[in-house]
Amino acid sequence: MEIERKFTIKELPEALEKYPCKLLEQAYLNVNPVVRIRREDDTYYLTYKGSGMLAREEYNLPLNEESYFHLLPKADGNIIRKKRYLIPCEPYTIELDIFEDSFAGLKIAEVEFPTEEEANHFIPPEWFDQDVTFDRRYHNSNLSQSKPDFTK
Repeated sequence: MEIERKFTIKELPEALEKYPCKLLEQAYLNVNPVVRIRREDDTYYLTYKGSGMLAREEYNLPLNEESYFHLLPKADGNIIRKKRYLIPCEPYTIELDIFEDSFAGLKIAEVEFPTEEEANHFIPPEWFDQDVTFDRRYHNSNLSQSKPDFTK
């Protein structure tokens, strides 16, 4: 079960370069239910996500590089590329995604929680802006199907 809140951000945190960063590329084979392939640096996954906004089922299966590149041309819509910074926010980790290519300008912070109660009581840091957990436009599966303008 994945329990996660998503936020837009007002400004990047200071000294962003000091935090661990991963390069992500993901593409969607299906959006209902979500079936995605992801490259995370040199690691590859196939992911299934159930329905839901705050909480939903999620299963990750390992892929090898050959399988990933075999499936990539079968994906529908946009391939999403982003840098993910891992920022401690005890006892959680903020995953700050800075999107690239056609979604440049979009910055989303995600925080995962062990329970819905903790998610509902989370007080975001000052540099967070709007809570977009329940706004489907900010789900990567929806971004893969359109090109909204997030550069404002």
